[in-house]
Amino acid sequence: MTDRPGTETPTMIDPGVEDVLRTTGPQVLGALVRRHGQFDACEDAVQEALLAAATQWPVDGVPESPRAWLLTVAGRRLTDAWRSESARRTREVAVVALDPREPGPVSGEDDTLTLLFLCCHPSLTASSQVALTLRAVGGLTTAEIAAAYLVPEATMAQRISRAKQKVRAAGGRFVEPPPDERADRLDAVLQVLYLVFTEGYTSSAGASLLRTDLTAEAIRLARMLHGLLPDDGEVAGLLALMLLTDAHRPARTDAAGGLVPLAEQDRSLWDRDQLDEGVALVEDALARFPAGPYLLQAAIAAVHAEAPTAQDTDWPQVVALYGVLDHVAPGPMVTLNRAVAVAMVDGPRAGLDVLAPLDDDDRTAGHHRLAAVRAHLLELAGDVPAARAAYREAARLTTSLPEQRYLDARAARLPPA
Repeated sequence: MTDRPGTETPTMIDPGVEDVLRTTGPQVLGALVRRHGQFDACEDAVQEALLAAATQWPVDGVPESPRAWLLTVAGRRLTDAWRSESARRTREVAVVALDPREPGPVSGEDDTLTLLFLCCHPSLTASSQVALTLRAVGGLTTAEIAAAYLVPEATMAQRISRAKQKVRAAGGRFVEPPPDERADRLDAVLQVLYLVFTEGYTSSAGASLLRTDLTAEAIRLARMLHGLLPDDGEVAGLLALMLLTDAHRPARTDAAGGLVPLAEQDRSLWDRDQLDEGVALVEDALARFPAGPYLLQAAIAAVHAEAPTAQDTDWPQVVALYGVLDHVAPGPMVTLNRAVAVAMVDGPRAGLDVLAPLDDDDRTAGHHRLAAVRAHLLELAGDVPAARAAYREAARLTTSLPEQRYLDARAARLPPA
């Protein structure tokens, strides 16, 4: 859980201890950064404390106050690091203010939200925001993040290090952003969590369709954010969207790991507890807050969740919700999904008409999802040759092996022209 080789937290530890560490680590990091600044030094100290806890707690037992234990150990590690550079005057001044015997009061304040805001600093690219959030708030190791995004560990370590340097150079401070910046920064936080979940639910590349470690971490962080901001409709909407989507996971792949589309899934396998929680969140949020993009997407997912079979889906309601979403947050992926809903209500040709403008959109022209949706609608319309060609084009464009196999199989099972 640090960028330095040889100090990653051991992966084979008691699950209960690991849960405590993953939950408490960001709180301790936030407390140290709030008190001392210097994000890099504080993070290194926290990672060393987490390593010590992962080694000692399974033997000695979890202390009565894990947060106080970690804060004390991390504070001592921070002091030691600064004292090792005591030849430099600035470090000497910093050390005078610290005493490892006096770690200071343990504040009950949860700094996780501030930490999320810092990791989503506007000076960073979306990919850097994701990586830094997973490291500092999610508690994932550099190796775990690199594996999730199919890049070498050294590459991911450099990306995270550059992100920290960029935040520091941009004057990022461990304080909540001012009111005029908070909404934009919260939007970035939600987008980062959504990106993490999406990458876990449909991996963009590689042999596996799902990365359950990423989806679970995104849900955990979204649940934590909802606890910190219970009166924000978009936060509730994002959590609901994740829960309702992830509830399909047991039915989303077959025994061989192949993709099973929504219409063909065995709905008895869906996680009913997650569906119920997600629907309840949607109903409560819609009654109390304006409908933003995440809440609208969650409402659409709730319509699917409440249909006992694909044939029972209230497609007119889905079309109406996509119409509102297209007005609130227009985008090519909204258009793709709206085209499918329109096809289910007004026929496949009407859906193809909705898709047509995306051919001239740089964000989707040449994207495998556009070709895949077009193939599906052409198949529904009975245009077998065009559908086959579109399926094969989609399979050629995707970098996900499960999706590629699924699309090739769809093309192969079409009747001869």
